[in-house]
Amino acid sequence: MQRIYKEIYFGVGSMLIIPAVDIRAGRCVRLLHGELEKETVYYDDPVAAALRWEAEGAARLHVVDLDGAFGGSMKNAAIIEKIVQSVQIPVQVGGGIRDVQVAKDLLSRGVSRVVLGTVAVTDPEVVASLCAQYPGRIMVGIDVRVGRVAIRGWREEATVSAVELATQMAEIGVQEIIYTDILRDGTLQGPNLAGLREIVQSIPVSVIVSGGMSSLQDIVNLLPLEPLGVKGVIIGKALYSGRIRLQDALAVTEGFQSF
Repeated sequence: MQRIYKEIYFGVGSMLIIPAVDIRAGRCVRLLHGELEKETVYYDDPVAAALRWEAEGAARLHVVDLDGAFGGSMKNAAIIEKIVQSVQIPVQVGGGIRDVQVAKDLLSRGVSRVVLGTVAVTDPEVVASLCAQYPGRIMVGIDVRVGRVAIRGWREEATVSAVELATQMAEIGVQEIIYTDILRDGTLQGPNLAGLREIVQSIPVSVIVSGGMSSLQDIVNLLPLEPLGVKGVIIGKALYSGRIRLQDALAVTEGFQSF
């Protein structure tokens, strides 16, 4: 039976703080710049990581099948299904989802949203078809390296620019886009605010930012962009390394702390 989700927001208009659970070879890991040889393992069991973030107050989880992203087809579907069954909050899933049936299977198994990446460039009709069938449940990840979109696990560069792809996706029905600056990912250097601003000012859909979050101040710096369409932020390494505590990040978005 398909699960029915109710989105949970921490305060009216507050920005979503979304922990990342990246899975490779069955374990919860983080990569630097998306490079496989620069991997840090944080949990042997990704389900434990998901349960931790739910217990600490997360309203949504961002789960990525890294093996799928690099290999072209999902490899950790059983673990992802177990995560979905184990938590009560919405789970968005990406990594190797490149055809309609795989996306449908995930959505039918309780995944709240699927995140499409490479296929948005190579076959946008797949995205359009899914948006028509599952309005509001199809996201597109736009992974950017120096203004250009990277695909196939960030190993290839597309000819389309980030703004061009975002505009196209908005026109075919995508309601949420994830903007990732590859050169910031895993570096703890803070988000690319200039690139993010260019995206949000170009499209009329919600944007979730990913890559480089390192401190509560980074979250504070994103808050002025919320009225422009920045709906949330995905945080990975900073949470796992303890540089940001999830409870503190949630408090910042609720306005409980001032800086």
